Amino acid sequence: MSVIPAALASATGLGGVGALAGIGLPDRLRVPAVGVVTAGVGVTGGAAGVAALGGSRWAADYAGLVPLAGAHLAVDALAGLFMAVAGAVVTAVAVYGIGYAAGLGGHGLGSRTAQAVLPLFALSLLLVPVAASVSTFLLLWELMALGSLPLVLPEHRERSAVRQAGVWYAVMTHLGLMLLLAGFALFAARAGGETFTALRTGAPGMSPTLRAVVFVLVASAFLSKAGAVPLHAWLPRAYPEAPGPVSALMSATMVNLGIYGLVRTGLDLLDGGPAWWWLGLLAVGGCSAVYGVLQAAMASDLKRLVAYSSSENMGLVLIGVGASGLFASHGDRPLAALALAAALLHVVNHAAFKALLFCAAGSVQRSTGLRDLDRLGGLRSRMPLTAAFFALAALGAVALPPGNGFISEWLLLQSLIHGLAVHGIAVAVVLPLSVALIALSAGIAAAVFVKALGVGFFARPRDARAASAREAPAPMLAGMALLAAGLMALAVVPGLLGGGLDRAVGAVGLPGSGALTGGGLKVRLADISAQLSPLWVVAALTVAILLAVALPRLYGRRRRRVNARLWDCGGGAPTPRMAYTATSFAEPLQRVFDDVLAPEQDVDVTPVRESAYLVERVRFQHRVPDRIEHRLYEPVLRGLARAGRAARRLAGGSVHLYLGYGFAGLVVLLSALAVGW
Repeated sequence: MSVIPAALASATGLGGVGALAGIGLPDRLRVPAVGVVTAGVGVTGGAAGVAALGGSRWAADYAGLVPLAGAHLAVDALAGLFMAVAGAVVTAVAVYGIGYAAGLGGHGLGSRTAQAVLPLFALSLLLVPVAASVSTFLLLWELMALGSLPLVLPEHRERSAVRQAGVWYAVMTHLGLMLLLAGFALFAARAGGETFTALRTGAPGMSPTLRAVVFVLVASAFLSKAGAVPLHAWLPRAYPEAPGPVSALMSATMVNLGIYGLVRTGLDLLDGGPAWWWLGLLAVGGCSAVYGVLQAAMASDLKRLVAYSSSENMGLVLIGVGASGLFASHGDRPLAALALAAALLHVVNHAAFKALLFCAAGSVQRSTGLRDLDRLGGLRSRMPLTAAFFALAALGAVALPPGNGFISEWLLLQSLIHGLAVHGIAVAVVLPLSVALIALSAGIAAAVFVKALGVGFFARPRDARAASAREAPAPMLAGMALLAAGLMALAVVPGLLGGGLDRAVGAVGLPGSGALTGGGLKVRLADISAQLSPLWVVAALTVAILLAVALPRLYGRRRRRVNARLWDCGGGAPTPRMAYTATSFAEPLQRVFDDVLAPEQDVDVTPVRESAYLVERVRFQHRVPDRIEHRLYEPVLRGLARAGRAARRLAGGSVHLYLGYGFAGLVVLLSALAVGW
């Protein structure tokens, strides 16, 4: 008997129990009880995913559960991969959340509303990949969106920015739902059924134009959920304003479901498509990777910096998915499997280090009340464990060994380099450009996290709250330790995922790549081979670090050491004002990419009232706005505002006028039906 249905039933029951506990328990018991139950949701749901990765499959239909259509559920290895990732993150973040929400009473994340919604949101993250029909998928997708919105808004009374972020998130989410509804409705109508099995069967009989329309509609919705440029506007608003545990859940699990939807629809239900689909996805991925990391480099808000890093890493995943579809469209299915395996492996790695980054950033905010890197500093000595966890996660984010992100990016680069053997002008142009964009994003990412660590943790404190920071409570440290353990396992022995990753790739009809075996990675395609053992890389780096530390100490013991005060040029002891800030650290990089970032500067000179030649004050303002938001979204918002003001004239207060509108609308509708009939 499969453990999948039992595990899913347990997760569902625990989600309901957690919601009741959040509503009914008093403040003192609410947070720990909900945290334990939510961790149980993660454990049981993750167990179902692990079972699916091990080869188990399960499907069930419940005719009376959803009106008219019924509920159709199925779990294969692809769904299992995303369920296992979500379960692991939910478990660790739930433990972390117990310490984060403790002492908040009925405010913020400790409120009854937030605590009641939290286990249901966690459950929805696990159930979305289980859906096996259009109606079931859309229902669970909307439950996930509705569940996340109250968790973004717990602190809306304290800061107006939280309310603004909630509005952006709600609007972008429901625009995405409209696109999904339109695309899947068109797909189901032409395929002759709404179950995923019917969609797979009916897709080959659809016209190329119709299949392209369906793909563009649903891909746009999934790209928005993944935070891809230019549909990313909600992400740098919602993540920083949400509480730390919620930011971790959204960035490490919810954005992954956008990737799941793309893979499931594009490669599985539609069975691939022409090359231009995937070239477009490669272009979106490359732009997201570079633009996201550039915005992260300019950000001085710690959580905003980490949020833009999610856009960058989702861009890398999209490059892998796009390359997989491109290779499949050219008939090279083994290479397509390798690119998809690299993308899915980066989904797993990104979930691990991004959840840890947001938890560490949440600990900093919880302890100091600050997110501004220009005011932080000195946290390495005051919050040493949090600083160590942030550094470990940052190592994964910059794709340097022995960080876990290095493994998946190396595998992604190998798949692109091997793809040069595929014939075609578009392939010959796009793949080298993709390799260059990945290398560029990795280099800028290194500068981003050097800035975050150097300015935020190693520099001198610039604010009294940073100077008096305290280490995070034990539950928060325990949650981060769980994430760190998973991150290190992925970095050292990624081969443990080998069989499950091959089954996940095989679930969309591609052959297993066999890229991960034992403790290493190997790539053998055509006449080109490449091999890497992360375990040996980590061992070599460890030995090198030990030698670098030990040899100077041994050599120094043989020489006489004299303690003397360093010459300070007569300037005295350095102060925090003399150190680099996050803004000044990023300024050289801003100059290089000035045309892309389009920074804004303003100098306001106020003269003395009695004399125009004497200056009372000079005020200098410098900011680097999100150029896409500035050029794309702001004109649309201004146009909608003008349309809204103009529409007020239509509401004159006359009942006769409103009846006339209704009559005119009915005539137009009947005329359209008559013409269409």
